[in-house]
Amino acid sequence: MSHMTSEAAQIALLRYPIGGPTRAKSFTAEQRSAAIEGIRQLPHRLRSAVAGLSGQQLETPYRPGGWTVRQLVHHVADSHMNAYIRVRLGLTEDWPAIFSYQETRWAELEDARAAAVSTSLDLLQALHARWVQLFASLQELDWKRGYVHPQNGRESIEQTAILYDWHGRHHTAHVTQLSARMGW
Repeated sequence: MSHMTSEAAQIALLRYPIGGPTRAKSFTAEQRSAAIEGIRQLPHRLRSAVAGLSGQQLETPYRPGGWTVRQLVHHVADSHMNAYIRVRLGLTEDWPAIFSYQETRWAELEDARAAAVSTSLDLLQALHARWVQLFASLQELDWKRGYVHPQNGRESIEQTAILYDWHGRHHTAHVTQLSARMGW
């Protein structure tokens, strides 16, 4: 029984190396500031995590059954572009219904399977510069605005900031932990 528990724990650690996201209805100004700083730092941290990896290493899945490192980098860009647009919609419309996207299918498209990771890293650099500037401009009531997600229901701007700070750290940890396990 302990072998099964140990194996399940190992799989969970590979899937969620920093644990799951923090889910709450509201957050403090300090928590939001920390999330903004994490979002600001993500492009540099992710670029550092993949710096020097060979083509073969970029084609390595970060966990059994997971995406390759290349697909993972492109996924982060895809996901954060979607989230940035959702934030802008939430700030300019009254709780708009947003669309989800098929992230697994997106990861199988040619650009996600074969494009240089530098394209998504450069995109993240520019995107996060704008996102941080937008977040820094928000007033207290703006953080409580949001959108309606088809699966998750109402999500506020502050919940989105906290989630995407976690999301960036989560996937960067996938790369750094894979590199450590493989001795890269």
